[in-house]
Amino acid sequence: MNLYLVRHGESTGNVAGKIQGWKDFPLSNLGRDQAELVAEYFKELPLDYIYSSDLIRASETAEAIATRKNLSVHKWKEVREVHLGPFQGLSRQEIFEKYPDAASKTILTSGVEGTETIDELTKRCQYIVQQLQIAHKNNNVAIVSHGGFISIFLMYLIAGDQWHTLHRPFQIGNTSISHIEWPKNRRNPIFHYVNRTTHLVTEAKLNSNMRLL
Repeated sequence: MNLYLVRHGESTGNVAGKIQGWKDFPLSNLGRDQAELVAEYFKELPLDYIYSSDLIRASETAEAIATRKNLSVHKWKEVREVHLGPFQGLSRQEIFEKYPDAASKTILTSGVEGTETIDELTKRCQYIVQQLQIAHKNNNVAIVSHGGFISIFLMYLIAGDQWHTLHRPFQIGNTSISHIEWPKNRRNPIFHYVNRTTHLVTEAKLNSNMRLL
């Protein structure tokens, strides 16, 4: 199985500097452009199925890819962003003012009441891997999700249930792509790349060159 993890395009929540979690924000104008660029990236790649978080910023991004590939988007709530409860809709500064203890921890696993727990996140990751292995062992699959959850899922693929005990080094940009493969007859995955955004860099260079003409 080849698995492509894609973060959604820039959302209006990103623009406003809000911690989003499960709070729904649509794509910004730039985010819609980014979605078209990542869809173009997938144009020549084999893809059999597309799954998406049911939050609008992810599903809008997934629809752009699906349109280019003539596929349907299957919404899957299990790949939503981390549920951040009382943090959702606040800026980081507002969170640290209201919850000072969170400043010394990662927001994603702060342990603050009302946020998704490490145990709940671990069970989500377990379930996703199990379902993918059952249904798509020989397929090429894209999942459009969110930066926080993708970074945790990658850690789970590396360290299993102990993912939370290790430093989480991944930076996951808007519409970045991470490619993981489970080769036939091998239990453990291999990582081809993480956080690839060359589709955005190429476009930025083209726009810059056009302004110079």
